[in-house]
Amino acid sequence: MKMLGRQLAAARRAKGLSQPGLASALNIHEETVASIEQGRRVLKLDMAELFDEFLETKGMLAAGVANLPEVDQFPLWAEEYMDQEKVAISLSWYDNAVIPGLLQSEAYARAVLRNRVPAYEDEELEKALRLRLDRQEILHRKHPPTLSFVVWEPALLLQIGTEEIRREQLQLLREMLELPCVSLQVLTLDSPLHAGLNGPFTLIETPDHQHLAYTESQRGSQWVSDPEEMSILARKYAMLRTQALNTEYTKGLLDSLLGER
Repeated sequence: MKMLGRQLAAARRAKGLSQPGLASALNIHEETVASIEQGRRVLKLDMAELFDEFLETKGMLAAGVANLPEVDQFPLWAEEYMDQEKVAISLSWYDNAVIPGLLQSEAYARAVLRNRVPAYEDEELEKALRLRLDRQEILHRKHPPTLSFVVWEPALLLQIGTEEIRREQLQLLREMLELPCVSLQVLTLDSPLHAGLNGPFTLIETPDHQHLAYTESQRGSQWVSDPEEMSILARKYAMLRTQALNTEYTKGLLDSLLGER
């Protein structure tokens, strides 16, 4: 995917065009061109054909799209997700096993990472921890993304590390709920309905309003950009929000777990 982006950039420069110039000529958003060239957005066949025709690249980009190996069509690396997370205008995150990474305290994140199998070496663990905590910068920007989280209650009850770590984490969640950009809802254990039984996922809206999703499992991670699959995940998330406690009741649950009610 990144190779195609570099080829597009080279063809654009060969025509003497800037990214805004190419976007204007084809009546598309400048961010679309930038994200494709940087490998942050999948180049679809119809868009490749449009670029080929305008840049006179004789079908090179379309052929590249048609022959991409599956791993390039759907990047499997967490780094790719983090690149998108940094620029997203909205994130909708469902998790069922642990507290979402963007909401983790340092001690809780360290405890989660210590449970990795095979285990991290000390230096690797500290690097992974720094990367995770650095991502939380987006919560405190002047113009943060809109962040919605639905978390299954076992993630709150599971004692990762010590009871002190768990309590500190719950307190942090309670504080996060006061941020205007953050919505947190808990799906309780006594709910008779659960639209997220197939596992965690994150919905992403990019600055050019492309909708993507990221899913994780024991066997790895995957990007989702197919409109039909995106529709299914969006409907699941909408259903999860109706099945979970609203934000005010979630505050009450956290207060109860913290012994403040």
